[in-house]
Amino acid sequence: MQPERLSVGELAAGQPLTVPVYRFIGTDASAPSVYIQANVHGAEVQGNAVILQLLRYWQAHPPKGNVTLVPLANPLGINQKSGEFTLGRFDPISGENWNRQYLDNQLPLAQWVSEHYHLADAELVSAYRQALQTNLQRRLQSPWGVTTGQRLAYTLQLMASEADIVLDLHTGPKSCQHLYCPAYQQQAAKEFSIPFTLFIPNLFGGAMDEAIFCPWWRLTDYLASQQRKLAVPVAAFTLELGNQELIDMAQAHQDAQNILAFLHCRGVVAEAIAPLEMKRYGCYLHNYRKFHAPRAGLVQYLAAPGALVKAGEPLVRLLRLDLAIDEQEQLLTAPEDGAAILHFASAAVQQGTELYKIMTQLFEVD
Repeated sequence: MQPERLSVGELAAGQPLTVPVYRFIGTDASAPSVYIQANVHGAEVQGNAVILQLLRYWQAHPPKGNVTLVPLANPLGINQKSGEFTLGRFDPISGENWNRQYLDNQLPLAQWVSEHYHLADAELVSAYRQALQTNLQRRLQSPWGVTTGQRLAYTLQLMASEADIVLDLHTGPKSCQHLYCPAYQQQAAKEFSIPFTLFIPNLFGGAMDEAIFCPWWRLTDYLASQQRKLAVPVAAFTLELGNQELIDMAQAHQDAQNILAFLHCRGVVAEAIAPLEMKRYGCYLHNYRKFHAPRAGLVQYLAAPGALVKAGEPLVRLLRLDLAIDEQEQLLTAPEDGAAILHFASAAVQQGTELYKIMTQLFEVD
């Protein structure tokens, strides 16, 4: 199966930058359409292995809904190397996070709804989607131009905005699997085979999932204020699949099965694949806390990603190689109960380095 090549920019010497795009036409026009991308951050490569598994599956089992797959979504990021390490998290031109440059695609809702209120729900959704895409195209074609990172992000966002379900595949430095899920989609936490879920509010922070769901959430909220009820017709999620700089094909097979199970729940996959039985924990985004190094030194991380920790339990052993001070070795403990989701990759840290991200105020998802 040959991919399309989507242009996302040019190098200084004039060579084109392209990303591969694979499309499957669904067998049921009424089924939801899906967009899945991976590797927006250069070191976060596991999602590519998952997309390879999905490609193989859908070649043998055509989906009910249209599916678009975009591996290797950031050709600049994956080639940002320093020695053996892939940097690829920040645009080297602007310093901005590659996953924070999507457009906050806002329309003048009062005016737009007034002009389109008479439409039936399906027509209203179609017209709003077209308006969002037109706004993105206008930004890409601005006479003032856009930055390198914005051109990449807006081009991917434009393609993703065609879909009803958007999955953005990422990994962390040293991380357990976790899910970013809009709060209006809490049911999805049970449809994914992922043990930890962060529930996101209707606030735009620059990421792909927010760029997709926030405009639709705003629309339905505004319609509700005008005495019209419309369920949010689009869903977008970020799946954190584990550690960066790692390919694990056995895990990729399982991750693909987990995605297929979710898409079966949503009517995209015909085969009856069920989510795994597991205990699932949730946390609201404002309770997702960062634990920073109080001083510089060398660190041993004591709580494995995915471990439940109690307040006062050791998180980090901090070493300072100075025999003239009393505390060459110090235990840093958890300030609050929670789940250690990920930790910094390096053992050498500066004062203020983010050591852990911890979900606090956990609750079981049922």
